[in-house]
Amino acid sequence: MNEEAITIKLTRDQALVLSDWLYQVMFQSDDLEGIVPDRAVWSPIYAISGTLDKTLSEIFMPDYGPRLEAAKERLRADLYGGADEPTTPGQETTDAPDRAGNHGEGDRGR
Repeated sequence: MNEEAITIKLTRDQALVLSDWLYQVMFQSDDLEGIVPDRAVWSPIYAISGTLDKTLSEIFMPDYGPRLEAAKERLRADLYGGADEPTTPGQETTDAPDRAGNHGEGDRGR
């Protein structure tokens, strides 16, 4: 079995938004099994999530919510040519949860 590591490059905005989404799926919804029924996929999901958590200092900052929303807006603008476009038809943007207060307090397996 070849265990050569794979490197994935993301912009800081992509990493922040992906980290938040993974956090929502894995720790807020308690529905990882419903979203990803094959537990073999959980290993890379946890590896990616852990790597992002170790890399992104923003997730511990008191202004995490506004930083996350700004990153989402920039990514939407890059994809759709304007920051006002929803991610999918009929989907509105929502306020980010206060994730900064939750990191490092034991709820993420630390």
